Amino acid sequence: MKNNIPKLSKQKKSVDKRLLFLVLAFVIIGLIAVADVSAPQSLSTYGDKFFLFKQQLEWSFIGLVALLIISKIKYTFWEKLATPIFIFSLILLLVVLLPRLGFSALGARRWIFLGPLNFQPSEIIKFAICVYFAKVASKVKGVMSYFVPLVIIAILIMLQPDLGTTLIVMIIGLSQIFVSGINLWYLLGGLVVGGLAGIPLVLFSPYRKQRLLTFLQMTEDPLGKSYHIKQALLSLGSGGIFGVGLGASLQKYSFLPEASTDSIFAVLAEELGLVGGIAIIALFTYFILLGFRLARNAPDTFSKVLAVGITTWIGGQALLNIASMVALVPLTGIPLPFISYGGSSLVMTLAGCGILLNISRFAAPETKHGTIKRQKT
Repeated sequence: MKNNIPKLSKQKKSVDKRLLFLVLAFVIIGLIAVADVSAPQSLSTYGDKFFLFKQQLEWSFIGLVALLIISKIKYTFWEKLATPIFIFSLILLLVVLLPRLGFSALGARRWIFLGPLNFQPSEIIKFAICVYFAKVASKVKGVMSYFVPLVIIAILIMLQPDLGTTLIVMIIGLSQIFVSGINLWYLLGGLVVGGLAGIPLVLFSPYRKQRLLTFLQMTEDPLGKSYHIKQALLSLGSGGIFGVGLGASLQKYSFLPEASTDSIFAVLAEELGLVGGIAIIALFTYFILLGFRLARNAPDTFSKVLAVGITTWIGGQALLNIASMVALVPLTGIPLPFISYGGSSLVMTLAGCGILLNISRFAAPETKHGTIKRQKT
């Protein structure tokens, strides 16, 4: 009988230090941001201005422990567990729809409460689709092996409803399909069908239709349907070039909705200004570059497609969140990775980064001239 315990030693080399330090920097920035932005909400709701920060600190510790352990487990271990993880994630997406287990807030049913533990299955499915599609690619399956699971996931998430997470899952899946060797005509066809299917989902949903109309008509009803985006833009404009100073935001005092979660970038841009906002965008851009470079040098198909999926998940979600805050796209209701308050998102993001770090142990090194020397496998 084979030993199924993951190998925690005999790695070929150390992890990518640049990626490791970048992730740690993101965690520190996130903790500082949550401590700052969540203080008014924590004080008014819980009587302790550091209440939400303490929770985020606990989740950060759990996430960093997960990152450390996963970074030492060889990435091939996840190929064996890909199918069970994916099935388990689908079950959780079904459970969240049940009245007694799923918890509804802000018009969406996205959380599962199990005693003191609450989490979002939609965060787990992002991780699950990354490892599952990587396994499908390594087994050279047909195109329907990608699109059928992707459609099922999209339907289950839209039932919550959660258009923002649906978009992220679609972006992850399509990016992995793109690098897996599937004929591009299938990919283009999938994009067209997905776009056409999204039109009725928006037009026949009053909530989503309202968000789209608000985006197109931002000058109307600034105290009603356009209030959120108006307050976000006010935060950005108030910051100017160098910001009002760390901790000096006025918008976080219940003016800007979801200040410590979905809208945290707007508050940071208010306090740190254009310079600080560009710096945060630059850090996420650097993360994307490191992730895609790692995928290019990955030792096999599974690790390559997995690295692309995780990088697209984190980088794509960050760019979509920021784009919604600067009114380039409608508000999506998704958190800013590493930085927004939220345990499920932070832990799963750090778990994904742990896999990236492990893949970096086996990636082919680059020479000074940019050529790649492949390791023997």
